[in-house]
Amino acid sequence: MNYKNLQIIGTSHIARESIEKVKTFILEEKPDIIALELDKLRLSSLLNKRQKSVRFKDLKKIGVTGLFFNLIGAWIEKKLGKLVDTKPGSEMLIALKLAKKHTIKVALIDQDIRITLQRLSKQITWKEKFKFLFDFLIGSFHKKSKIEFDLSKVPEKKAIKKLTLEFKKRYPTLYQVLVVERNNVMAKNLNNLMYKNKEEKILAIVGAGHKEEIINIIKNARKQIV
Repeated sequence: MNYKNLQIIGTSHIARESIEKVKTFILEEKPDIIALELDKLRLSSLLNKRQKSVRFKDLKKIGVTGLFFNLIGAWIEKKLGKLVDTKPGSEMLIALKLAKKHTIKVALIDQDIRITLQRLSKQITWKEKFKFLFDFLIGSFHKKSKIEFDLSKVPEKKAIKKLTLEFKKRYPTLYQVLVVERNNVMAKNLNNLMYKNKEEKILAIVGAGHKEEIINIIKNARKQIV
């Protein structure tokens, strides 16, 4: 997906297809800047497996709920990654490796994970907490979904849209904090990158569910300026 000097590719953080997609694109297109769906803490955690992006010392800032969702999310991603023999975030690691090898600048565009988790702790309702816990323990959320896809590949656009709508309907607060607010942050950071580096080719690597909305936000922001 292209817009001016920006190109965004959507990935799945556990899909082997994402690794090859990122590798091929960087080597063929030779971007000047690679923008990643990461913040400093998650980058450090990705580079150092023993270091957690969020630790118990952050509990006061992010809240118990934020810590819980972070731990559960990491556990689910790791479990799914094992099913396809891929470590979560491998596509980000290959992008970093190639950026270093070919002297490509790297930009981190995501919101600080501690802010995201803090927002989650403050905004989520008890109703959604119980619903999520029930779905996690019973697995009813996955049973209700009629969508089937290969975990080793990035889901098709139609599947992503359907899953996103289902997630939004069932967990409106989670959707707002984890998707909408982060989309706005990443779009703003990318927009700033585009303005400051107008002559350079920017490649953004984000989760497939974020790609389309980020581009829309940037386009609408440009229209308002014009």
